[in-house]
Amino acid sequence: MHESTPRVAIIGAGLSGIGMAIALRRAGVEDVVVIERADDVGGVWAHNTYPGAACDVPSYVYSYSFAPRRDWSRPCSPQEEIQGYLRDVARDHGVLDDVVTRTEIVEARWSDEAFTWTLDAADGRTFTCDVLIPACGQLSRPSIPALEGAERFAGPSFHSAEWDHDLDLEGRRVAVVGTGASAIQFVPEIAKVVDHLDVYQRSAPYLLPRTNAPYPTVVRRAIEVVPGLQRARREGGRLLLETLIAGMTVAPPIRRAVELTSRAFMAHQTPDRDLRARTTPDHPLGCKRMLFSSAYLPALGRENVDVVVDGIDHVREDGIVTADGTFRPADVIVWGTGFHTRFVAPMRIVGGGGRELNETWGDAPRAHHGITVHGFPNMFLLYGPNTNLGVGSIVEMLEAQFGYVVDALRQLRRHGARAIEVDPAAQAVSCARVQERLDGSIWTACSSWYRAADGRVTTNWPGFMREYARTVRRVDPREYAFHGGPGDERSSVVGAGAAGAVGGVTA
Repeated sequence: MHESTPRVAIIGAGLSGIGMAIALRRAGVEDVVVIERADDVGGVWAHNTYPGAACDVPSYVYSYSFAPRRDWSRPCSPQEEIQGYLRDVARDHGVLDDVVTRTEIVEARWSDEAFTWTLDAADGRTFTCDVLIPACGQLSRPSIPALEGAERFAGPSFHSAEWDHDLDLEGRRVAVVGTGASAIQFVPEIAKVVDHLDVYQRSAPYLLPRTNAPYPTVVRRAIEVVPGLQRARREGGRLLLETLIAGMTVAPPIRRAVELTSRAFMAHQTPDRDLRARTTPDHPLGCKRMLFSSAYLPALGRENVDVVVDGIDHVREDGIVTADGTFRPADVIVWGTGFHTRFVAPMRIVGGGGRELNETWGDAPRAHHGITVHGFPNMFLLYGPNTNLGVGSIVEMLEAQFGYVVDALRQLRRHGARAIEVDPAAQAVSCARVQERLDGSIWTACSSWYRAADGRVTTNWPGFMREYARTVRRVDPREYAFHGGPGDERSSVVGAGAAGAVGGVTA
């Protein structure tokens, strides 16, 4: 790498990928390509177009600090508005042209000899770069349960992240499987038009109120013209989220107060005792994701909606049979069953010595500060292991990671090296500290996507957003090995041809 800037390939054009590309450009790294499997930027906000799709965190916090938007239509913006924001930011900061769409990377391989990554796309194209940044997110691959007979269902069926907008649900009997963050948004919308709706629930979620009405004209005008108001509401939103995080981590009384508030709210929204019994959570608040909706429970109380709490035994051509033997007919099945939580799968990432990332991880992914992994030089994960938030704005975490990656590349140049790799001891220590804090936390109190098969919490950060930002403010060079530079025995392996190719990502 020496005096040239690195070639960087970012996989994924969502919040993390677009923001990272902008941060690199600001740092003087011009040779960046963002590779996206969809046909547009946006990540989850390009894929999840189901009715009612919207953010459940206020948009003035769930947005880049360097690109505030003053004209959000409502506190928690709908999908198309968030995707439009990401597209606008990418264009305004000059990275939209760096995005290669309709391209899925199936494998990335590191060369110990050339100090480069080679990326193979599903369509046969190959990309070569110095630095690899997987920005795939934790929730990007739809998960559909392997239920007996599901393949024999005669009617339309689709995952909520792959919504069939050509299908008219009016007058149909619809089965919704799952009651997570997506279902609580689209169920109230489709309940208005379907003939009958069966909602198959495995676990009742905690709900907090969210009406999300459009901003009055006077409020929108004030945000646009009053100096400091935009910044003040962002800081206020961050403070509220950090307070909720405190309740999940260091201040249990706050969590218990929120739980009582949620239970009271839910009881008020379900006057029918039978429905209330079926929708009352049987676990402590926080061990699964908290959800926000003032429309979901009233939708479940409609005459044309039933909540089914018996487990599904099998699927027939014309409906679903539960464990108690009851058959319920269905014309359409909508899977609101979440996402696969393996961080980069099905993409294969092969690092130094031929080690494969998912095999290295097994069922317990781990990374130094959630970003770097020993054995995988010049690779920086965004939204990696233990960087999710039980409640909060992931954008806060991502912006901290952008700064860490930029500083890592500065360290690389400062050392005159070709590759940077986290020390295994440093990684082990930081991961152990995170797990010590997570052991016995609220996230271990029930089964959820936060946890691996062995019970280890592999997704969540155990502290505050600002605490994480402080943790990754600077790269500590003592925690890394630098390869291909002065004094490194492999520096002579790289020939002039490889060094001369640094000028551009090759494809």
